[in-house]
Amino acid sequence: MHSRRYLPIIVTLAVLVLVLGTAPAYAQDGTLKIKVKPKSGYTLVDGRPMGQGNHKLSLTPGEHEVGVYRYGRKPHVETVTITAGQTTNLSVTLEHIPGTVSGPWARIRLLVKPNHTAVFLNGRTPDFLIGCTGSTDGHLFVGQELLVPPGTHSIALALDGYTTYTTEVTVQVNQQAEIRHTMQRGSGEQALTAAALTIKQNNKLAKIGDRPRDQGEGNSMKVAVASLSARLSADPTQISCGDSSRLSWSSTEAARAEISGLGEVDASGEQLVNPTGTTTYELTATGPGGLQSASATVNVDSAIEASFSISPGEIRYRKIGDRVVEHGTAEVVWSTTNADSVSIDPLGSVSASGDRSVQPAPEQTEPGPVSETVTYTLAATNNCGSSESRTAAVRITGSIEPLPEVVLASVFFPTDYPDQRNPNLGLLRSQRQTLSSLADGFKSYLEYDPDARLVLEAHADQRASRPYNQTLSERRAARVKQFLVDQGIASASIETTGLGEGQNLERSTVRALEAQNPNDPPRRRIRARYTDWLAHNRRVDVVLRPAGETSTRYYPHNADDSRILWQQPKPSRRRIEEAQ
Repeated sequence: MHSRRYLPIIVTLAVLVLVLGTAPAYAQDGTLKIKVKPKSGYTLVDGRPMGQGNHKLSLTPGEHEVGVYRYGRKPHVETVTITAGQTTNLSVTLEHIPGTVSGPWARIRLLVKPNHTAVFLNGRTPDFLIGCTGSTDGHLFVGQELLVPPGTHSIALALDGYTTYTTEVTVQVNQQAEIRHTMQRGSGEQALTAAALTIKQNNKLAKIGDRPRDQGEGNSMKVAVASLSARLSADPTQISCGDSSRLSWSSTEAARAEISGLGEVDASGEQLVNPTGTTTYELTATGPGGLQSASATVNVDSAIEASFSISPGEIRYRKIGDRVVEHGTAEVVWSTTNADSVSIDPLGSVSASGDRSVQPAPEQTEPGPVSETVTYTLAATNNCGSSESRTAAVRITGSIEPLPEVVLASVFFPTDYPDQRNPNLGLLRSQRQTLSSLADGFKSYLEYDPDARLVLEAHADQRASRPYNQTLSERRAARVKQFLVDQGIASASIETTGLGEGQNLERSTVRALEAQNPNDPPRRRIRARYTDWLAHNRRVDVVLRPAGETSTRYYPHNADDSRILWQQPKPSRRRIEEAQ
């Protein structure tokens, strides 16, 4: 009983909830009121075919793309903003396209219901919209007649809220195809059945001449569709790898143009291309009138030409100790064409053509004769996948020698020689042999270090006055220098200094030298320490510069003429001459 009492209240609340819940749904739409001139213009909203002529459309708020089309008129496309609950007005006047369209002709008649079904010819985008079924210009005839170029054409029938139907029609010159169909509500896409299409001969089409692109408002249901043209050329048609060719193309009546490898392009234009191999470019132009194609081939010469040489084919190499004293040079010369990357092993990356001086070194490090071959390899590649290589070799001959030994031994003189009367006397035979060995080693050493020099430091024992001893030491230095010059050493490589008695060896130093001397001294000389001390100070020391090495001061006790050198009294001239 109580539930019945409250039933009217419950029903009232339910109705209120329903009304309040649905009110926003109605309020969210806005209205587009579009006025089209001529009325045969066809409207698409966001790609959906809405119909021919003026419209009042309910659209969701926000931006929408509105396009108005009619074959023979320039399309009008703009973005409009719809506001919820408000009306947006749009007025469109399509601009006339002058000119005529030429045959030969075939005809396609479309007897399709409902009216305002959009007809797309050879494409599905708005640019391929060719007309619609039905009429807004007062004609009772509801069919669409298309004069088309002979050939195969694809047709799509579409209307918002209806299933899209497609078919393909092949009509030859003076043939007529007729399509009868009733659109069904729904979504998706279906192919028309074969029963919907009939084809027959119509020789009257041969009498139709040129037709205007724009048939006029009174003939909105008759459309003459222009055929397409396409041209494509390349200049030049023969290029080398890495070079460019200019593609130039043009097309007429094309809604879409595409070039293989480039993608979609403008209906006409030009563009530089850099193919890496022989390439055929294909221009495909499509429009309501069908499809046309054109091609152009760019031949690419990808072959690499290369030359590579080394001169001379043999170089000299000589190393003494740690210093290379002779290192020949060879000239590497190369030239390449049609190459993007060039390298020479072991030089690394180089320019396409050029020359470079090289000094290859042997791998050998141990002393001995050198005879090796060094190979250089040129490698050239390009972006077209081609490669080329060349080799050239240079032979290295010469030697690796140890550091020459310069035997540095001090030279000793007999008492009071050379004297003023006999400046060339006093250099005895044994000391000459020592200097000859020194000279041979030093001349070889000069090949290692041309700036090396010998410093001669001459001494005299303490007997006689200091001035006398100074002059005596200078004569001894001069005599040794002259001997070395006579042996082939340049005078500029020898320095002399006379030290007189100022830097005599200490007696303890002499005793130490005798203890180390490999030439065992006679016992008599060991006992005569004073005389032995004097003999050690009648000498010329030799210093090798810049190495800083100094001659050994071991007395030549084992020399045949050592008695003359060692004795304390001055030997006679005759004995000196015999000993020299």
